[in-house]
Amino acid sequence: MSHPGATPSVARWRRGRVLRWVFVALLLVPLLEVVVIIAVGRAIGGWPTFGLLLLESLLGAVIVRREGARTWAALRDALRSGRMPSRQLADAALVLVGGTLLLAPGFITDAVGLFLILPATRPLTRRWLEALVARRLLGSFGGWPGGGPGGPPEVVQGEVVD
Repeated sequence: MSHPGATPSVARWRRGRVLRWVFVALLLVPLLEVVVIIAVGRAIGGWPTFGLLLLESLLGAVIVRREGARTWAALRDALRSGRMPSRQLADAALVLVGGTLLLAPGFITDAVGLFLILPATRPLTRRWLEALVARRLLGSFGGWPGGGPGGPPEVVQGEVVD
């Protein structure tokens, strides 16, 4: 996943940094979820906590189904009309990630999943995602289409000989 102008060590460093954050998240998120579930259980009781988690999952499944169908229909309409479906693809990705988070038991992942899926909050997340992708692409390619990190691509004058 490196860009053409990156040296192998820079690409390895970036990949290592991303993997480090993923590793930390995979350790911390379940720990935080357990702490929150225990705190909620102490506040309202074990069975009500279990019921609330179950209700969140059911509500999330209904919302994912509805928003997934809407997103799929919007994607089909964009493709039929010949428009570039960038917004629809971003929405589909957010619904997929949000739905996956809703499948994980816990209040934190459910809150993040709902934030990614709900029609009122998805545009905020989509704008953040678009800005992140644009920053990564422009940072990787130096802001020049086809260029490297040092500026525009090198142009070599010459003629084609068969």
